[in-house]
Amino acid sequence: MTRSPAKTATCNELLDTFYANLRTVHVEKLVFSGVGGRDVYNITAPFLHDGEEVILGRVEERDSEFSQVFFFTSGADGVWVPRAHTHTYNLQDPCVTRVKGELIVGGVEVITAGDNPPKIVSWVTQFYRGYRIDSLHHFASGPELMKDIRLIELQDGRIGVLTRPQGERGGRGQIGFTIIDSLEELHEQTLLEAEILQHQFVPEEWGGANEAHLLRNGHIGVLGHIACFDRLGKKHYYSMVFSLNPDTLETTPVKIIAARSDFPIGPGKRPDLQDVIFSGGLVRGADGRAVLSVGVSDAEAYRIEIPDPFAEYEV
Repeated sequence: MTRSPAKTATCNELLDTFYANLRTVHVEKLVFSGVGGRDVYNITAPFLHDGEEVILGRVEERDSEFSQVFFFTSGADGVWVPRAHTHTYNLQDPCVTRVKGELIVGGVEVITAGDNPPKIVSWVTQFYRGYRIDSLHHFASGPELMKDIRLIELQDGRIGVLTRPQGERGGRGQIGFTIIDSLEELHEQTLLEAEILQHQFVPEEWGGANEAHLLRNGHIGVLGHIACFDRLGKKHYYSMVFSLNPDTLETTPVKIIAARSDFPIGPGKRPDLQDVIFSGGLVRGADGRAVLSVGVSDAEAYRIEIPDPFAEYEV
């Protein structure tokens, strides 16, 4: 593995490389019902639970930031519906993984001020664990104002933890990493002390991890996002990947794997969020292809089949 270059690439430079490489993709929009006409976006990749394919999604009114996380299953007609008799969570942007056989579900809880209407003033990532969807219980909270905390069970049984500090340590948003021996060690101070990975983003831009994959060589394939503002103050988010050696913290350069232009023109939550995609999760196939689940423009959910972006890191 090569260390990230001393000169960090900007979003525009990474986009030039992305658009210069021809690739074959297949795009599918996900259809949802049973949520009262609300938007469903920022979905996870599907996972199997008791033989049933399940995804989590952020469910929200178009003009609101107050969302719920639903578990969805797919009916015979391909339409995704809320899983029967399943608890919903007052969270944003769900994530899911497995650690030592347990299902780990996370999401972002927003903190409001007592205004009318209430104003979001902070947020905290919350984590739940259990062997079954119907018996999850809360076990950990992240530091205030930290999103994009992700877990991955490593080859030796320890747990890798990706963080996203902001402010004095992280600017607009960097990626940190630490290793813990058990889920009982996942607490605020551990997350705050994670070492920041170097040369991921220029100071004017930011990013975060959205999902972690254990690669055949023991390294971590990180699926995430890189983001920037344009001159008009609009946000631009792109799906990206890189590989991380958990023992040395060496990383490969960030690589964009999907952009809003890959998907059909459609509605957005706000004009400044039109060019935004959220990397929800990735399912790798045995044929060198992978399916990426994404939220689009904070209003829709899609899947896109692309060349496996982690394959080159396992050579």
